[in-house]
Amino acid sequence: MINNKKFGLIGEKLGHTFSPIIHREILKHINIQGQYEVLEFEKDYLPNIIDNLKYGAYTGVNVTIPYKTDIIPYLDEISSEAEKIGAVNTISFSGDKAIGYNTDYFGFGKLLDFHKIDVRQKTALILGTGGASRAVSRYLEDNYIKSIKFASTNPEQSKNKYCGYEVYSYDELEKTDIIINCTPVGMFKDKDKTPVDKSYLTKFSVIIDLIYNPIETMLLIQARKLGLKTANGLYMLTAQAVKSQEIWNDVIIDDSIIDKINTLLIKEISLK
Repeated sequence: MINNKKFGLIGEKLGHTFSPIIHREILKHINIQGQYEVLEFEKDYLPNIIDNLKYGAYTGVNVTIPYKTDIIPYLDEISSEAEKIGAVNTISFSGDKAIGYNTDYFGFGKLLDFHKIDVRQKTALILGTGGASRAVSRYLEDNYIKSIKFASTNPEQSKNKYCGYEVYSYDELEKTDIIINCTPVGMFKDKDKTPVDKSYLTKFSVIIDLIYNPIETMLLIQARKLGLKTANGLYMLTAQAVKSQEIWNDVIIDDSIIDKINTLLIKEISLK
């Protein structure tokens, strides 16, 4: 067994995270002894965090909101997919270099495979224009989606971020095959809220909500009752964590490990 590697999650407010549970299970399955820490800090500390992690002998860290884009200027390199997406959620420390990756991209692909959702030549509406939406839209573009539209609370500002795409306000949504919620609306603290009104759901065939706590958001409950195909973000969360450990430890991890940890997480979240 390889001993005492250090990993972590950096972000602003992380009390809700399941990442330590996921990474503990992954490390157990790949026979590596290590610790995964939650590292909260305010934005003012961002310029110092990379050097502190390097000197703290971390093998790698994950990055969550609101730092997925803000962290990039402080890295030595970023991978090709992270560069295309414009957001980083995984950092590997190799020698004296901090290298950024985006494993959300791979995690979203695994979510689609797991739920047997085919995006080829389909149309998609993405709710939100933050870091998660960047990874999702890039994956869809790379996998032959027919068209992508966005919904934003500030359409004019978001059009500058997503040049060449149609960006709508939430009161003018158009019909597409798939809708993907990349906003935090409906999370456990606001579990009775939905990002779109129930009356809009009949415009879509597949509803994906990247939220994983609660397991079934109000958006997904309403969609299920209408007979629509639904998927939450739990498998993506687990799959992106597995991809991070593959990068940090230079290993290949079988998808069956993702399945096992996903099942464990469903039980953990259901008990809370």
